Parts: sequence; structure tokens; C-alpha cells
Amino acid sequence: MLFDYGSGNIRSGERALARAGADVEVTSSAEAAIEAPGVVVPGVGAFAACMRSLRAAGGDTMVKRRRAGGRPLLGICVGHQVLYERGDEHGISTPGLGIWPGAVSAVVAPVLPHVGWNTVSASAGSAMFAGICDERFSFVHSYAAHESPDAGGPDGGARRVSLSSYGPDTFVAAVEHGPLWSTQFHPEKSGDSGIALLRNWISSL
Repeated sequence: MLFDYGSGNIRSGERALARAGADVEVTSSAEAAIEAPGVVVPGVGAFAACMRSLRAAGGDTMVKRRRAGGRPLLGICVGHQVLYERGDEHGISTPGLGIWPGAVSAVVAPVLPHVGWNTVSASAGSAMFAGICDERFSFVHSYAAHESPDAGGPDGGARRVSLSSYGPDTFVAAVEHGPLWSTQFHPEKSGDSGIALLRNWISSL
């Protein structure tokens, strides 16, 4: 299920998920999303604006209830960023969902936004990047999370953190912890490599 809370590439996400083999339904109902086999939470634009829209749609509660119940969810771009404790943009700190530790802050690079195709240094044992460790993915962003890889997850087990670089900066490209996955890049806009990643996620449902 693709959660439409007014922020994200809904149509391109819908097409990519269908191409990856999913039976896709788009919904703006947080209650329906809580019960779905798998949910994708997209996001574009500013962290604070996405958090406002997510909360207004009940998406914050939906994400936390799915997390508590061990139900699969995939966050994309700002849908990945809002899983962190906070977002620091333009001198304003906005609370996030607090599922991943740390903050989202500006990428340190001479030219922003970062727009382009990058490889990802996949975490050891990653299910997300199974079979696609050497592929490139499409990034469009000026902010990202920065943290050390493979920290322990809050409810046990390994939280696998995959990294990428732009200019002098290294940042979080993707995180996976059990059934909860998130990507800074856009798999729905990453051609065959993105479809392969979505297939990996769908096969985990």
C-alpha cells in the first residue's frame, strides 16, 4: 500500500511498485495503512512540511503502530528522513518520529542539491541490496542523516546502515532493521536497480 499524505511521488511510486510485482493500492487512510501487508511512505520537500502533513494525516501514529507490531514499511527520501529524531533545516529544528537515532542535517558539499546517480556501500548482510550491491541509485537532496553503520537496533538485532558519498561528505543512504526499511535515494526513479530493490522489499512481506 502506498500512503498518500500529500507529499511524495505517488504516481511514479505506484508505477514502480507495480512493475516490481506488487498489487498496489494508494490510500490516504492511516487506519487502512495500519492493516496493510506492507506500506510505502514517500516524501519530498522540507522535513518540517512533511512532518506537518504526516501528522495531519495520522501517518505518525500509523508508522509507530506498524513499527510496534513488526509490520513491513518502506520510507523513501523525506519519508526516510522523518524516521529520525529530528530534522535541522534553515536554522529550525523539527522533531521527527524518533525511530532512527540522530538528526538530519545539511549535506556538506560545494554544490547543493545533490542530484545524480551514486553507488551505495551496502551494509554487510543487507537484504535490501541483495544482488544489487554494485548498482547506482538516483539521489535528489540537500539534507541527510550522518551516523556510524550497523549500530544495534532499539529492540534488538542489527540496524543495518548503508552509506553513500557526495563531495567530501559521507551520509546515510539507507537503513534496515527487521521489517522497517528506508532509503534517502529514490528507488522508484532508479531504473532497473530501483525495481530490483523494490522486489527485495516485496519479497520480505
